[in-house]
Amino acid sequence: MFDHLLVPVDGSDLSDKAMHAGLALARRLGARVTGFIVEPFAPPPASIGEGYAYGRITKTHDESVRAHADEVLGRFERLAAEAGVPFQRVSVQANSVEDAIVDAAVQHQCDLIVMVTHGRGVFGELLWGSHTKNLMSRTKLPVLVLH
Repeated sequence: MFDHLLVPVDGSDLSDKAMHAGLALARRLGARVTGFIVEPFAPPPASIGEGYAYGRITKTHDESVRAHADEVLGRFERLAAEAGVPFQRVSVQANSVEDAIVDAAVQHQCDLIVMVTHGRGVFGELLWGSHTKNLMSRTKLPVLVLH
């Protein structure tokens, strides 16, 4: 049925739920998992005067997000090893979380995306938006949404 699951994570408590659920499902299906994290680019300088230091800020930011991705995906990889599930780690920097997830699923030939949602409700979605709903409108792959 499903051979390759993409499980996007961000290091939050909810993404731990996605890790455990994705690995449990993969184990039952005999599938493999690609653990995926999207990190933001450094924000642009607030003023022209800050532009001269932007290169240094960007380098520090990039090192920080790489370390975060390594820590989160390392934890995911250890859980996969304990569960006996084949695992691949992928991290990218992108402006659009949803587009990065869709692109990764296609690039790595995944056939199911397993992700969590905050379940903020209508008011919360108006304020913060919904990565899950945006992703579902951009992909033709099935998406298993955990709450």
